[in-house]
Amino acid sequence: MTLPRPASFGALLSAAIVVALLGGCASDAGAPAAETPAADQSVPLAELDLADDPRVVEGPSTAVLEDAAITPVATDPEQQLPATVTSHDLGGDIPITVESTDRILGLDISGSIAATIFGLGLGDSVVGRDVSTTFPEAADLPLITSGGHSVSTEAVLALRPTVLITDGTIGPTDVILQLREAGIDVVYVDTAPSMDGVSELARQVAAALGVVPAGELLAASLQTEIADTIAEIAAVAPQDDADKVRMLFLYLRGGSGIYYLFGEESGADELIEGVGGIDVAGEIGWDGMKPMTDEALVAGNPDLILVMTDGIESAGGVDGLIETKPVIGLTTAGQNRRFVDMADGEILSFGPRTPLVLDALARAIYAP
Repeated sequence: MTLPRPASFGALLSAAIVVALLGGCASDAGAPAAETPAADQSVPLAELDLADDPRVVEGPSTAVLEDAAITPVATDPEQQLPATVTSHDLGGDIPITVESTDRILGLDISGSIAATIFGLGLGDSVVGRDVSTTFPEAADLPLITSGGHSVSTEAVLALRPTVLITDGTIGPTDVILQLREAGIDVVYVDTAPSMDGVSELARQVAAALGVVPAGELLAASLQTEIADTIAEIAAVAPQDDADKVRMLFLYLRGGSGIYYLFGEESGADELIEGVGGIDVAGEIGWDGMKPMTDEALVAGNPDLILVMTDGIESAGGVDGLIETKPVIGLTTAGQNRRFVDMADGEILSFGPRTPLVLDALARAIYAP
């Protein structure tokens, strides 16, 4: 079975390059990110105390998943092995035959692959996790990444995995290929960080693990849930473009002096559109992930800035960030201290948690 190659694989690869610069900086100490928690996800969004004008809300908020657990679409799904699929290696597509799924690893920059494996009902066969795999079911699994998102060869081999599924966003690539040479069936999937990419990821991972029907079931379920969530958000978000919240995604690692704006094809653009906002990075023609510039911030002038929780903490909280980067204080978001943060392993995770991520962000934006 041949799996298609979406055009935006380069965007995922760019993200890997960014994170490769970070090392272990995700745990840099800093001031608390937010003063206002997200609204309870058990209450329908439309029933919350919504802001009259979400563009002028003051103060930071944190988006929190009430329940980050992964609900599988099947229990012990029927498998057809061996499964031959196309691995989208960085050097070109090659056929890979997966013989056994007894011991599985799913590795990527956002924890989406591991979440998808659990969503397919094969979580009991997962033997380790990367640093971005943070949902409860995987919490006790051995960590096989070190120094941020670097894969440890020794840690992986110690777990004796039979199959490893990745997308090229963590590495180094040489290490992943060494693992293949050691006898592990390594499959590279290739999907876009997008709402549509969620379903494609489910299909590709399912094909590699020999559970194609479960993949179709998960893909269809997620598409329905995402569409329903976006519709629910649209019902409470401003309809006129002039009234919509202008948002920007800022990637921070203050301890390392890293400040990146995420633009088109980074996944942040899809996230912002999904929660009913306007992606100002797209407005100014910002594509991919690039170092922040004063000119871009002034031109975009966001009402709200989305950040990762560890990122804003590493910058010393909102006040520390504005002190370090005064130009942020000149934007409407900076003047209102309007930042919405969410856990690093959740906010850009395009997979089984995407509907909940959208919902949690919407609550922090429209009903802080």
